[in-house]
Amino acid sequence: QFFVFCHGLLQLSQLLVSGYLKSSISTIERRYGLSSQTSGLLASFNEVGNTLLIVFISYFGSRVHRPRFIGCGAILVSLAGFLMSLPHFITGPYEYDQSIASMFSNTTDLCQPGVPGSPGNLSDAGCTPHAARENHEVLLVMFIAQALLGIGGVPIQPFGISYIDDFASERNSPLYLGILFSVTVIGPGVAFMLGSAMLSFYVDIDKVAGDDVQLTSKDPRWVGAWWLGFLVAASLVAVSAVPYFFFPREMPKEVGERDFPVVLLRNLRHPVFLLVVLAQVNLSAMVAGLATFMGKFLERQFSLTASLANMIIGAVNIPGAMVGIVVGGAILKRFQMSLRQCSAMCVLGMFLCLLLAFPLLFLGCPTQKVAGVTYSESSEFEHYALECNLQCNCPEKAYNPICGSNNIEYISPCSAGCRVVNINADNNSVLNYTKCSCISENGLAGFAKPGTCGTGCSHLFLPFVVLSCLAGILASISHTPSFMLILRSIQPEDKSFAVGIQFMLLRVLAWMPGPVLYGSAIDTTCILWEKKCDRKAACRYYDNNLFRQR
Repeated sequence: QFFVFCHGLLQLSQLLVSGYLKSSISTIERRYGLSSQTSGLLASFNEVGNTLLIVFISYFGSRVHRPRFIGCGAILVSLAGFLMSLPHFITGPYEYDQSIASMFSNTTDLCQPGVPGSPGNLSDAGCTPHAARENHEVLLVMFIAQALLGIGGVPIQPFGISYIDDFASERNSPLYLGILFSVTVIGPGVAFMLGSAMLSFYVDIDKVAGDDVQLTSKDPRWVGAWWLGFLVAASLVAVSAVPYFFFPREMPKEVGERDFPVVLLRNLRHPVFLLVVLAQVNLSAMVAGLATFMGKFLERQFSLTASLANMIIGAVNIPGAMVGIVVGGAILKRFQMSLRQCSAMCVLGMFLCLLLAFPLLFLGCPTQKVAGVTYSESSEFEHYALECNLQCNCPEKAYNPICGSNNIEYISPCSAGCRVVNINADNNSVLNYTKCSCISENGLAGFAKPGTCGTGCSHLFLPFVVLSCLAGILASISHTPSFMLILRSIQPEDKSFAVGIQFMLLRVLAWMPGPVLYGSAIDTTCILWEKKCDRKAACRYYDNNLFRQR
């Protein structure tokens, strides 16, 4: 029981490292200008290191000192966590477009007639070879860290599961595994809560004094302290690794030597094993993509801050899935179900989940009106060529969204033709912009507030959260029974190995491609890309309806 406790703790902190990346993915995209396809690849890259080794390590499972192996893996995971936060310390402070001349620059993105291309802040200044190289270094460090995270994670789950299943009584084993799986699900939940807390701090909290930060967390340019969570999570893993070096090897009697290819084929030819694993692959591919981009989806559909989106996922969706897993395990233990009943339970759970998830296709918001991007008053217009701001010489790169009094969003004060910025003297923040030639009200120049207009359908947010949570509960009821189908339908001495094959197939067919496919699908719905050095960087605006449907 102490081993189950330690293993729960270790899995929790290991998932804190990998889950935390998913909670801060939209922030990292914004900070380093990544497309969702790149960030999806980054999020799934830990599976690469994992896949290469998992089958061999599980095969040797019953011949090595399993707890010690788990301990070494945990130390690698901890190292990976510290590496993930490194980019923050090797790059300069985060820069964004501003209306107020500040310590970063003495330029502004207001409308300044008669000065061609004046806003120097927004030229290709950030395009030096050094800046481009810095960005490559960041990606390289993060991909290496993710690969290490995968390699370190290899022994943790298969060895832990087989060690417990070897020593627990037949009757208690489902309960212990149920506890572990529920922890496996709490892990990401805690990670999203950690993300929620950390992203409410400003990214350069260690480099810039608080008074110099002119952004609030509601601002679309806001970047939270994504790196802080990695330091917390990595430290926790290091602590939970310690007890493993003191557990005994203590194995039951050795099973006769067996042959690697024979065992592999024997399991792959087993119809129940294969079908259940394929079913899990389909479900996991969906979950992997959702886990990576659900936060981003909520941010865009319902205009939430990254911090709040993580809070919802961590406090509602993930505990819901956990409840489902525990309930599934409890039903199994209570009714001592046969394999046939197990599979019936899986089918029922999935079917009900589908019914509840169907309305989610329709619960969401259309894209907000953005002048020159999604919306134009005259039908035949050129991108950015709003006549009202022609004399402003707006830089193309400017991104400092404001919401006009006509409830239309503009990419920057300049594109709305605003000439005056009013500043709150107390905290140096922008109150509003006035004399905006593109925002006309009753023939007079209108005003605008800083920040995005939002999508304005917050009333759909609650039904969306409730339905997605219920659908998640129903889907996860099938988790433990599907596992039992695998553990009980194969030869006992193949157990460790079969779980290894199962995890490898899940990784190759679901967890690796899942986030990348999701990310690519999301990228296809982008309507305005940020440009960095003439390459596409992060997406500024999505077509919300397409984003939701795809």
